[in-house]
Amino acid sequence: MSDSSKAMNLRFRDPKQREAIAAAARQAGVSMQEYVLSAAYERATAVEARFLTGFKESMARSGEAFAAEAGALDPAPEQRAAERAARAELETTERDHAA
Repeated sequence: MSDSSKAMNLRFRDPKQREAIAAAARQAGVSMQEYVLSAAYERATAVEARFLTGFKESMARSGEAFAAEAGALDPAPEQRAAERAARAELETTERDHAA
């Protein structure tokens, strides 16, 4: 099997986008395929890291809630405000990544 049959078939609708990626790959000293795969891997690991961070934070909050005394389950207004702000920030970050 020749090397060309193993290569990924990269198609770009926008020739300017293709040229920009080709230039970035040349600058990095790698093939376009390797450049695209590396970028996809970096993106996937960033998403995974964000998920794991959120999951760990959620587990910590859940653990704190279960460890709290029965009368202390209702959060203080300051904590509610902090949670709303954190939720809004997370939603903004997720929208930015989706775009």
